[in-house]
Amino acid sequence: MKFSVLHVLPRRPRKTKEEMGAVGHDPVEATVLSPVMEGSAKTVHGRFRHKLKMPQILGFVPRPRSPKPIVESNPPQTEVVLDFMENLKENRLVEACQQLLLREDQLFGQETMTIEGLVQVCNEDDKDTLQKDYETLLLHLWMAVHTTFSSTPSGEHLEILRSAVETIRLLEEKDQQWEGRPEGSSEAPVWRPHQCRHTHDNLLEKIVDSQMRNATVEEDNISVSSVDNLSTSMKREVCRMGKCLKEDVLRVARDIRDCYPPDFDVCNLYVRLYHQKFSARLTELARSGLDVDDCNYLLCWVNNYYPNDILKHKDLEGHINMESLGTLLSEMDLTTLEEQYLLQKESKVRTWFSKALSKEEEGWLSGKSPELIDGYCFCPLAIDIIQAVDGAMREARTILGSEAKAQRILCQLDSFLMSSKRSLEEFVKTRRENTQAVVKANLVNIEQFRDFIVRREESIPEEIRTSCMSTLADLRDCGYGYFTGPIHEELRVQYHRLWTQAWFTGGQMVLDEVLGTLDRHMQQFTDLKSICMEVR
Repeated sequence: MKFSVLHVLPRRPRKTKEEMGAVGHDPVEATVLSPVMEGSAKTVHGRFRHKLKMPQILGFVPRPRSPKPIVESNPPQTEVVLDFMENLKENRLVEACQQLLLREDQLFGQETMTIEGLVQVCNEDDKDTLQKDYETLLLHLWMAVHTTFSSTPSGEHLEILRSAVETIRLLEEKDQQWEGRPEGSSEAPVWRPHQCRHTHDNLLEKIVDSQMRNATVEEDNISVSSVDNLSTSMKREVCRMGKCLKEDVLRVARDIRDCYPPDFDVCNLYVRLYHQKFSARLTELARSGLDVDDCNYLLCWVNNYYPNDILKHKDLEGHINMESLGTLLSEMDLTTLEEQYLLQKESKVRTWFSKALSKEEEGWLSGKSPELIDGYCFCPLAIDIIQAVDGAMREARTILGSEAKAQRILCQLDSFLMSSKRSLEEFVKTRRENTQAVVKANLVNIEQFRDFIVRREESIPEEIRTSCMSTLADLRDCGYGYFTGPIHEELRVQYHRLWTQAWFTGGQMVLDEVLGTLDRHMQQFTDLKSICMEVR
């Protein structure tokens, strides 16, 4: 019987306990494979499908299997804390300011006792760094305020401004804390007080000055607007400034106001600054010797457009104090311009009245009879004069902003009526063919003038009203006297027969003659308007 040669594997040296207990020792090396187990991996896998048992190795601790991570559907967001410069970059001015205030408290909050007393213990480099950071913060702060009118209002722009205003408030509070510290306390840092509120108000003044100066610049490349259609450079300048003022203060009331706390009173602040700039420029123009047209336009802005269209705008109601502003021009400058306007307007009205009366007199003397309207003699002179007076008064009220000042023009009406009285009296003496018709037309004019004065009785000064009514009464007497004179001459002969023996014996015959004479003369008044024959 033959035996196969037994292949004996060389014995591997036994490892020591120290080597076997070494950390990181590969456990596979501890497994001894018999010749039967040698072969390909597939052979070994096929023969030994069961899990090999890990031999116990001294010092080896198997690593526990890590559990699979649990993925949350909505992981909590971690708040990102920005540093000082990052907050500035994001225009988070309040957060950046709070960081500096905290550093200031930490830096100047430590004190130590020396022979001289309490002194602060702080690093000079840290102080310099903090001062530079404050300067950087203030730069961003004033940039935010400076761009108030540089762009159309948006949510982002207003939020930055709101943050800047809140930062001003925080810095002001810190100034007050340093000023209110007890005596003997350590010295305040060199950057205290910041006085941000004072700087802010000064910056607004510069902004307003820049806005108003830029508004006066006439650009050649812009499209033609209503401003550019004005006839003089002075009118265009005043209109541009007024338009800029109106747009800016309304923008403050509608948008900017909500970015400020009430104690800033920002609407009144802006309006006062714009008022001062506008007033200063208009005063210069008023003293420059304006012509009539420019004078009238300037007065319109001072007395009408500015107080009524701007200050009384519904969006400014309740936000500004008009009484504290005063007028755009001083009383002396305003009086000078108003006197210039009234003299010019009175001269213009007087000239127009004189021409109208002269034209009417030419018609009388040429033998022209007045036209008939509805069967009555009519002359348009009274209507034309009344419309001219009414228009001049209305314009004066607008330009002067005062009913009392405008009433001065009514003096020209009184002068016109006196001139009309003299003209009619002279014309009646001529006894022309058209005299009767002319007188009838003038009686209608007299009634129209009376109605005009009576309707405006409360608005016409008593002295002027009394004088006009007296002149009109003389005019009416002149007209009536022209008709009643011949009648009385004829009736005077018949009156002598009354209360005589013939009258007593003749009875009714004398009265019939008197009544017949009156009836015959009354026929000539068929073309006289009935209102002129009523007792007034």
